[in-house]
Amino acid sequence: MGRIIKWLFYLVVLGGIGLVCYAYVGPFLGADFSAPADEVRQEVILHVE
Repeated sequence: MGRIIKWLFYLVVLGGIGLVCYAYVGPFLGADFSAPADEVRQEVILHVE
């Protein structure tokens, strides 16, 4: 049982390192992480008495 937990821990750590590396290298590979720059307007009706 301890072996499984150890391997799962290693897998989670390697996955985290992989995500961090992809965040840094992704823009060079064509991934765009920027937020959309569209303006959103929505009418708000307040019912105040």
